[in-house]
Amino acid sequence: MDADAATGAMIVVVGPSGAGKDSVMAYAARHFAGEPRLGFVRRAITRPADAGGEAHEAIDADGFRRLKAEGAFAVSWEAHGLSYGIPGETQARLANGVTLVANGSRSALPAFADAYPRLKVVLITARPDVLAARLAARGRESADAVARRLERKAPEIVVAADTIVIDNSGPLETAGEAFVSFIASVLDGRN
Repeated sequence: MDADAATGAMIVVVGPSGAGKDSVMAYAARHFAGEPRLGFVRRAITRPADAGGEAHEAIDADGFRRLKAEGAFAVSWEAHGLSYGIPGETQARLANGVTLVANGSRSALPAFADAYPRLKVVLITARPDVLAARLAARGRESADAVARRLERKAPEIVVAADTIVIDNSGPLETAGEAFVSFIASVLDGRN
């Protein structure tokens, strides 16, 4: 077996807030529970642990800066007043043949491409009306902040990686099964 075949792929999930990235990833995590060839990355975020959304490693800004300076993150970025980090240990897991799924950021895709040679990008999208309703239901931001977020131009996805798009405007099962199918194709070497 050649080295590339033994190396796992990094599947980074990106998309606008409210598209349902966490829900689609959780759907896949339930489907693949117990699959030793697949792991889901727990990000470090400068957000309280009880803030809702994804399970993450809560860290304060000083701790994040210290870990970043020590090289603890394979990829890190800033967005929406928060800092995000993908643990450096992910590279060892990939080298051991485990494929990983991480919640990323479109703006950080060049850094993901630099850090992970076998990068697969999954863009989760949803119609604007669906995004607005989901963001409002989260209750994390004011109506004005939600409107500004929806008006913001999304960064263009420009990386040398495989990219697929999954629309999550309808039932979670539809987008979830599309993501499960994609992950299965990566695990089976078809993608």
